Amino acid sequence: MNDQPRSRPRNSDGKGGGKPYRRPKKDPVRILAFEALRAVDERDAYANLVLPPLLRKAREGGNFDGRDAALATELVYGTLRRQGTYDAIIAACIDRPLREVDPPVLDVLALGAHQLLGTRIPSHAAVSASVELARVVLGDGRARFVNAVLRKIAAQDLDGWLEKVAPPYDDDAEDHLAIVHSHPRWVVSALWDALGGGRAGIEDLLEADNERPEVTLVARPGRSTTDELMDALGEEGALPGRWSPYAVRMAEGGEPGALEAVKDGRAGVQDEGSQLVAVALANAPIEGRDERWLDGCAGPGGKAALLAALAARRGAALLASEKQPHRARLVERALAGNPGPYQVIAADGTRPPWREGSFDRVLMDVPCSGLGALRRRPEARWRRRPEDLEGFAPLQRGLLREALSAVRVGGVVGYATCSPHLAETRIVVEDVLKGRGGAPVEAEWIDVRPLMPGVAGLGEGPDVQLWPHLHGTDAMYLALLRRTA
Repeated sequence: MNDQPRSRPRNSDGKGGGKPYRRPKKDPVRILAFEALRAVDERDAYANLVLPPLLRKAREGGNFDGRDAALATELVYGTLRRQGTYDAIIAACIDRPLREVDPPVLDVLALGAHQLLGTRIPSHAAVSASVELARVVLGDGRARFVNAVLRKIAAQDLDGWLEKVAPPYDDDAEDHLAIVHSHPRWVVSALWDALGGGRAGIEDLLEADNERPEVTLVARPGRSTTDELMDALGEEGALPGRWSPYAVRMAEGGEPGALEAVKDGRAGVQDEGSQLVAVALANAPIEGRDERWLDGCAGPGGKAALLAALAARRGAALLASEKQPHRARLVERALAGNPGPYQVIAADGTRPPWREGSFDRVLMDVPCSGLGALRRRPEARWRRRPEDLEGFAPLQRGLLREALSAVRVGGVVGYATCSPHLAETRIVVEDVLKGRGGAPVEAEWIDVRPLMPGVAGLGEGPDVQLWPHLHGTDAMYLALLRRTA
């Protein structure tokens, strides 16, 4: 295939024959979606960080309204979530290995495939718009290739293609689920191990990973209330939280930053699972003083802000520590205006500046694979590799050991992570308590389930794993430990 644009035919005036050359139509919505996908691919950026400034710039330029922004957002996130499925379908429509197709061409094809198979856009409009996009960003030669491939894809609906490209479930269950639900096979296997059960549960989880998550707000206690947020959003724009007493869900989407309480820092955007982790740690029973709290991995500051507000109501002080200085500044911003005493420092939690036994409550929300937040960061599923877990393992164990050292005898440590992978959750806690890789730690499990009242499906305890398909939250894990000696 010749990827270079051919010379333009002359006008039909008796001198050259053929149709006159027509310049491609520039569609700002699809061009913006393409730019976002290129940033994700080329710079390893995350869509939730790339897309907002692109949308803001487009709005400021005029001729880009709320419907345009909604379509661009759907095109970007829908394409990223279904990338594995669309790649398999595209591969079935071309005569070369997928790796030999230039990434920008694949991005245009995937955008087109999503419009054809994942939206209600009519087929002819989806193909036409994608070809026009290809002419603008790739050139006429490659646009012809895009046109040919998308016309093949348009010949069948999604179910028809899945019958073709996915192996039968009975022949290879994990590969079938990986293609149908657009997750890497190793992620399917890991999630299935963590979830347990049969086919229905894992399919529900994988489907939930491909759904757009709700925007959930937190009313920071003592600074805002759920009633204030509900009133600001209006009856049609707000729903109460499912589990957290401080949560409000935005029913119609919208821009949370436009709310006065969010602008002032009295409220914030925070997944309900993240809220439950902070509330459970704050409410865990301890004996004796309850004056000094620590968030040992505080960036970007959501849990720290909620903990600081809860601590202030009891007269306790929070120390929020974050290793990366730029993330520590985000924590400072999140905590600004908190009525009670707090301090934010940039420090390495594996080599902390505080003394042993300094704190009554400690939260250690450790760095992890992020497999629990695939709804929000769908591109993460394609970036992570099984070997990444080996890199996190020493850090996670080291941070938990230091957390148990930082808390006084009788105090409580919360080990949290936004991953359901067993190698990042219960196995880490068991290894530290049993002294694998270091000295054993004298601590006992606390049953988390009574500290999340009303939340169903929490398993046998004492630790808790939340799930998108069961709880509508990110897949947050929490273990609570009381230091005994």
